[in-house]
Amino acid sequence: MATDRETGPRVLRRGEFDSWYDQVDRAFGGRLAAPEERELSRSLTEFDRSLGVWDEDACVGTAGAYRFRMTLPGGAQAATAGITMVTVAATHRRRGVLTSMMRRQLDDVRDWGEPLAALTASEPAIYGRFGYGAATFQLDAEIDTSRAALIAPPGADGVRLRYADCAEALGACEAVYARTVPRRPGMLARQPGWERAGLLDPENERDGASPLLCVVAERDGEVTGFARFRTKLGWGVAGHDGTVRLEDLAALDPATDAALWRFLFGVDLTTTLSMRRRPVDDAWQYLVSDIRRCRPRWQDALYVRLVDVGAALAARTYLTPVDVVFEVEDAFCGWNAGRWRLCGDAKGASCERTRDPADLALSVRELGAAYLGGVALTALAAAGRVRELSPGALAEASVAFGSAVAPWLPYGF
Repeated sequence: MATDRETGPRVLRRGEFDSWYDQVDRAFGGRLAAPEERELSRSLTEFDRSLGVWDEDACVGTAGAYRFRMTLPGGAQAATAGITMVTVAATHRRRGVLTSMMRRQLDDVRDWGEPLAALTASEPAIYGRFGYGAATFQLDAEIDTSRAALIAPPGADGVRLRYADCAEALGACEAVYARTVPRRPGMLARQPGWERAGLLDPENERDGASPLLCVVAERDGEVTGFARFRTKLGWGVAGHDGTVRLEDLAALDPATDAALWRFLFGVDLTTTLSMRRRPVDDAWQYLVSDIRRCRPRWQDALYVRLVDVGAALAARTYLTPVDVVFEVEDAFCGWNAGRWRLCGDAKGASCERTRDPADLALSVRELGAAYLGGVALTALAAAGRVRELSPGALAEASVAFGSAVAPWLPYGF
């Protein structure tokens, strides 16, 4: 429990930012952020949505909530609290600091009328007890480009590629990104100021690689894609063995996508293409000559929490018609607990409280995991986390909750 000296969570004041951010730095390994990174964070921090816990004049707990709009299955966007900067000082563990911040934060999100909260977890074991479920995954890979070739489909030769200054090309790149957002669940509409995050290039984070580079793709005079990356040259006994480190890539059509990947596979003096945080169904996997030389691996990415079960389930659409009653357990946000009838299809949905018998029983954590269509309810049932109470209801709901493309979080926050 908190000591007499500690306060409960309260809204961050502007003059407290540096001590608040210092606590974040300490909690994430003591790596001091570059000045430009700290200043960007200061400009993006929404002080009225950020919390701190204080022991006298020392900040011992932090949490924030950005205003985001996230794409849902079907292409609609929903207001989503982007939970961020969650830390507790090592000196104040096991005193209820984290629980008190999560309690205050979810109450606030509900009061703001935002049906969803989402976060990326440095320690995944922490957030399940607060109702967050792993809803998206990311693909990482280390491709041996000396032994795996990329075979581009027809049309790629008609794409023009050119180097561009990252800052000068930012507007065109952001226009491409904005057009991709409605296409995939989990993507975030760019809020003002966030475009600058993609240009952060502190030297102390390059690990010997080049400054950030940008290649823009054009078709018929229109910018249709871009890639931002770094190169790190190296030399071994057999000659060059440099690395291309991909930071970001977006494309509006398959030909542009393939042309950009083919370029990255063929950068001079490199034999490795390294990437993180790509969609698990990224198209390059089906264009390579040898997937085993790419060393693909999955990792958890975005954790989703339904703050308002009824509003969240009604906000998205469903692949197939569904009429199902959920018995929802939610020990942390009791207003969600109980039975909900979901009726929906590809055109829309409604979700209301009901006294009808339940077809499926699960916790809000499982609903969060399945919400964006990347985790099947049938898989959760196989793990014993969803119970089928009416025969056939599980298969019907699982198919309906699916997504035609894998959900994806394109950047951290």
